Amino acid sequence: MAVTAAWLGALLGCAAPPAGPGGFTSTAFAVPTQQAPDPAAVWRQLQPLLPADVLLMGEQHDAPTHQQLQRTVVQLLAERGVLAAVALEMAERGTSTAGLPPGAGEQPVREALRWRDASWPWATYGPVVMAAVRAGVPVLGANLPMAELRGAMQSVALDGHLTLESWQKQQQNMRDGHCGLLPERQIVPMARVQLARDAAMARTVLDARQRGKTVLLIAGNGHVDRQLGVPTHLGVGVRFSALTLVPVPASGPAGEDRRAADAVWMTPTLPPKDYCAELKAPAAPTR
Repeated sequence: MAVTAAWLGALLGCAAPPAGPGGFTSTAFAVPTQQAPDPAAVWRQLQPLLPADVLLMGEQHDAPTHQQLQRTVVQLLAERGVLAAVALEMAERGTSTAGLPPGAGEQPVREALRWRDASWPWATYGPVVMAAVRAGVPVLGANLPMAELRGAMQSVALDGHLTLESWQKQQQNMRDGHCGLLPERQIVPMARVQLARDAAMARTVLDARQRGKTVLLIAGNGHVDRQLGVPTHLGVGVRFSALTLVPVPASGPAGEDRRAADAVWMTPTLPPKDYCAELKAPAAPTR
């Protein structure tokens, strides 16, 4: 999906989201990293994705604007009484804040979700989680429990879940995501883990559905991909929308695969970063 003049118009706040084939939309937000999104503008762009049993909201984990938008979406849905639950990639399936009151402190919330700050900084995701808690909306861990990782790696049954094209793409994502450093014999097991994570998230949101309300899943963009991720595990008859949040590349708006999501919200460019440099750097000699 090319984001060209329409992206610039929306960035200036004077254009409606352009619609593509099949209702696919592209939306841009001029949201400075340190400034909260405009709720009215977010609601306008959110409405075409609703009503839905499940709203899958993808992110780039290190883009602060994305967590700001997530918090705004949580608040907008909760204020309208249509938010059934918030499910998170960032906590394990089986954890929940459902037993806590809206006035619960952050520490009990973190304990209820068995939050791992080393992996998912609470400073980043805490405001999103607490917005749901304060609204009386349960927050659910949705990711595959660590105890089940080894079993997922060995689960041959997962190999046939995707189409051949998508299965090959998922394996290539594992190579690229590990900067080409993952031994080839580990590619398929790691791809199986990705599928198992998506299946766990799908089960979580399906279990949390309520008539007339929406379950919001917050996860990385790869997990909400219509062809590779959670949507492939939801089954027939589930009304869902997949939304991805994508920082505009430093080189300017680029093409996005229109098959991967129902909507793409373009967000401010991030500082250049070589994600593979640290992994590829030679280890410091030990003394």
